[in-house]
Amino acid sequence: MKIMSVDYGDKRTGIAFCDINEILASPYSVIKESYQPKLIKELIKIIETEKPQKIVIGLPRNMDGSYGYRCDECKALGQELEKLIDISVDFQDERLTTVMAHNALSDNNVRGKKRKETVDAVSAVMILQSYIDSNKK
Repeated sequence: MKIMSVDYGDKRTGIAFCDINEILASPYSVIKESYQPKLIKELIKIIETEKPQKIVIGLPRNMDGSYGYRCDECKALGQELEKLIDISVDFQDERLTTVMAHNALSDNNVRGKKRKETVDAVSAVMILQSYIDSNKK
C-alpha cells in the first residue's frame, strides 16, 4: 500500500512516500508552514493528489522513551487529520531521525540552504523506512 509519512516540525514539515510494495521510502516535499490549520490544508492537498492508503506521523519521543509536549502536538495533528480524511493515521518513533538525516546529507556533500530545505523531507523518509521495516518483522 502507498504510505505517506509526515515529519511535523515547528517551521517546516517533511513529507515522504513509499512505493505500493512498501519497499522504499522517498522524499516528496517540505511544507513551510507553522500554523496548524494551514498546514492541514496543505497536507490534504497532497493526500488528494497522491492518494495514500495510510499516513504515518513521526513522534519525537525523548531519549528515555517518554513523551514530551511535541509528541502531543504530533498526536493532535493526527487526530485533526483523521477528522477530515478517511485514511488511518499511525505514529512512529522518530528519535534521532533528524540527526540521521543530517548525517546522510553530509555524506552526500549537501550543505547550506539546500540542506535546510531538504533535511525535513529526508527525516520523513527515515521515519517511513523505519515504519516499513518494523512492520515487516
